[in-house]
Amino acid sequence: MATGEMTHSPGAVRIDEADLEPGAVVTASGRVSQAKMHEFDTPSSPFSPMQLARLDEALTLSSRETGLDFSVYLGELGEDSRQAAEALHSSIGPAATRAVLIAVSPGERVVEVVTGEDAHYRVPDRAAKLAVMSMVASFKEGDLIGGLVSGLRMMTDQAGPNPA
Repeated sequence: MATGEMTHSPGAVRIDEADLEPGAVVTASGRVSQAKMHEFDTPSSPFSPMQLARLDEALTLSSRETGLDFSVYLGELGEDSRQAAEALHSSIGPAATRAVLIAVSPGERVVEVVTGEDAHYRVPDRAAKLAVMSMVASFKEGDLIGGLVSGLRMMTDQAGPNPA
């Protein structure tokens, strides 16, 4: 990206190159061209790259081992957290019947697990509740990733290997 001004037009003041900032030059046409470093805005994340890799690995292994589609949502769920979690789960589309969504809203202190029709047979309510209790225990200690990974492992163990 370059910016500049004409320096050789009639009545214009000549610019001494010694007065220019680093990365700037007067071009043959008399325009000042300056290179500036572009700094990208990196989105803030509550997780380090290592923690994200750990969560990604847990999700991948859970889905691969069970044949179910596991996913995690982290963010606000609103006043009716169950309805919001079910809406997120249904947004998966036709694959929602084989999907398990773990929706966590740390600010609201809410954890919801939504299973599709097929997934519900392999991860019943009791197993989901036990996994939530395990996750909440880790969350209370400030270990968000550890809680999510632990919950995923518990539900994976309950679902067992892919019957297909």
